[in-house]
Amino acid sequence: MPDAPTPLLEALIALLTLTLLEIILGIDNILVLSIMTNRLPERQQPAGRFIGLLGAMAMRILLLVFMKAIMGLTAPLFAIAGHDVSGHDLILIAGGLFLLAKAVYEIHQHVESTEAHVRRPGGSAVFFWVIIQIMLLDIVFSLDSVITAVGMARDLWVMITAIVLAIVMMMFFAGPIGRFIQKHPTLAVLALSFLVLIGVTLIVEGCGGHVDKAYLYFAMGFSLIVELLNLRLLQKRRSRRLAGATS
Repeated sequence: MPDAPTPLLEALIALLTLTLLEIILGIDNILVLSIMTNRLPERQQPAGRFIGLLGAMAMRILLLVFMKAIMGLTAPLFAIAGHDVSGHDLILIAGGLFLLAKAVYEIHQHVESTEAHVRRPGGSAVFFWVIIQIMLLDIVFSLDSVITAVGMARDLWVMITAIVLAIVMMMFFAGPIGRFIQKHPTLAVLALSFLVLIGVTLIVEGCGGHVDKAYLYFAMGFSLIVELLNLRLLQKRRSRRLAGATS
């Protein structure tokens, strides 16, 4: 017998709570999206962000529709050293390794390049390849998002609405975040170091460990605050030099 629909008030509370959780879980997604699209020519970046987030929304809704198969990914496939490995674990490990390799490569490009702003050549092939990478990582980030949604709400419309609202909010913030990172090269390196941290976290969780996301977000927030203070200090020093040169 199917579950009875939840009362409207309970559904609305679940919708609000789940939307906030989806936005928090989407921070990693926004960070990855901003870093990857910033490698595109400026005219292609808005389209890259829009298509990437639209793909993330489509992926989450598609996974929700097939939620039984998604929940089945947590079933053990085989065991290694006493640890049961599931399809979910394999996807997390693969996604973590890819993110780790991508972040390290991008850090090397930023540190070793003599140009102030590194850009790959434009064109449909490069744009398509960036979108493919974003879509692959969307699968990784969508898994935990969908499993959280299934655990938080009973009604499918609540889950889908929360995901749509969260993606719309992410679309609103992705552009300003991407432009801010692009404007400040040191922030780009910091953001890439966050991707290394996220990649390691995915690998640890895929291997059966647990990393409290609160510690992860605290470390990211603290590092960001310190870097913003450094940027503010540098701006003041430049202003003083300019004032001294003109006096």
